[in-house]
Amino acid sequence: MRLFGQEHVERYRATDGAEGHDWEGTQTLLLTTTGRNSGEPRTTPLIYAPVGDSFAIVASKGGSDVAPAWYLNLSENPVVEVQVKADRFKARARTASSEEKPELWRKMVAEWPSYDEYQQKTDREIPVVVLERS
Repeated sequence: MRLFGQEHVERYRATDGAEGHDWEGTQTLLLTTTGRNSGEPRTTPLIYAPVGDSFAIVASKGGSDVAPAWYLNLSENPVVEVQVKADRFKARARTASSEEKPELWRKMVAEWPSYDEYQQKTDREIPVVVLERS
């Protein structure tokens, strides 16, 4: 199953993550933001790492010089919905502070080593986002 496609989202939801949570040796969650222009819900599967009761995700877009749409959406409206396996909950998204980012970055690179390569491809500082249950 291809990550980031609508098929991934549908299979993840239909199976409460039994299909789609484990992917390519890592784990994914579903993040639903509100479209900053459309106002419509937008769901994206993303690699994550647990951080206490919260979850960390990376706004890499494969090392693009432009931030992913989901990150721009949550910058406008940080109230999001998250699904981790069968656990569905509201959360508040925030960009990790410069103090906490190095540790979170290491956690995320442990989940997906390509994040370091993505950072090298762009001058944009790739943010780590923390999803805190609300």
